[in-house]
Amino acid sequence: MQIGIVGKPNVGKSTMFGAATMAPVEIANYPFTTIEPNKGVGYVRYPCPCKELGVTCNPHNSLCINGTRMIPVDLLDVAGLVPDAWQGKGLGNKFLDDLRQADALINVVDVSGSTNIEGIPGKVGEFDPTEDVTFLRHEIDCWMREIIKDGLGKIARQAKMNGSKPETILAERLNGLKITEGQIKAALDKAPLPADPTAWDDESLLKLCGEIRKISKPMIIAMNKADIAPEKNLEAVSSLGDKAVPTMAETELALKKADKGGIVEYLPGENTFKIKEGINMNEAQKKALEYMRENMEKYGGTGIQTCLEDAVYETLDYIPVFPVEDEGKLCDHFGRVLPDCHLVPRGSTARDLAYRIHTDLGDKFIRAVNCRTKRTVGADYVLEPGDIIRIVANK
Repeated sequence: MQIGIVGKPNVGKSTMFGAATMAPVEIANYPFTTIEPNKGVGYVRYPCPCKELGVTCNPHNSLCINGTRMIPVDLLDVAGLVPDAWQGKGLGNKFLDDLRQADALINVVDVSGSTNIEGIPGKVGEFDPTEDVTFLRHEIDCWMREIIKDGLGKIARQAKMNGSKPETILAERLNGLKITEGQIKAALDKAPLPADPTAWDDESLLKLCGEIRKISKPMIIAMNKADIAPEKNLEAVSSLGDKAVPTMAETELALKKADKGGIVEYLPGENTFKIKEGINMNEAQKKALEYMRENMEKYGGTGIQTCLEDAVYETLDYIPVFPVEDEGKLCDHFGRVLPDCHLVPRGSTARDLAYRIHTDLGDKFIRAVNCRTKRTVGADYVLEPGDIIRIVANK
């Protein structure tokens, strides 16, 4: 799974990426700070079974902080997008190509309205942040349309002769964008094309690409700089259809650095923090922390974790499961208790989990054990959130 962090230049994408991953990235107040995509790992939270079951866990592929399992998710921060990027303006074609493997997108918007559509800074409230959303959608739709159109004439004539289905033709054109034929078929139900592929025009293709984008690259809007934004801007962006979350990336980044520096105690996703005892601060530092606290209480946190978790758990509908090799001790062959946590699509089966761990485990699957109930389950057992599963396979 990969989540792309997207938006126009200078809205806080790299700050959000840095805050989510604590990876070193270049952050500056000018367009196109990011040239090459930044890749890193963020985390989504889930209650670790260790407290419920009274065991001490030894996480391997994830973290456990006071009973909260932090599960890794791949993040990609790409170059800023400007209008007409699909025609090559700015770093447009490069930006769009970087999005090919994204499963979901977080569109970072300057909800304060202090940057224009090109990412050039201005005054708070000077620009309309809804344009940040509508133009980004349009650019992605046009990009997909141009990929479909590239060399379509010859393919369409052959497809007409062979009677190929539209979804089959389109799946071939969009191969490499992590878009399935099933997703395309679902989009065609909402925006059907003429049966004759030689009759497909720009307008109908663009409408279809909008539906394909919604299904294959679902989007969450991060309303960044919410602490300085006019309320009407938050309301306007929230009305655009996609899930919209108020965010404060600079606050998240500052708190994680302060936590690392031993100044505060802060667990990502919480709506407040605690200043450690014995810390000496000047008045400016106290005022800054109080400002952060007030806005976090207002919006229920910085919003960074909310964006990631909504993307994973709601938009993509993934669930966490815990594979083990010993159902009695809940450990792997190294003796590590509850070592791994995997995110799998809702509806996945025990056999699907086996394949996710290792191809041989899936090929040689015999049965699985639900370690909570101690019951043996078959290959078609549908996994539930938080399941602890032992896979039994032939050696």
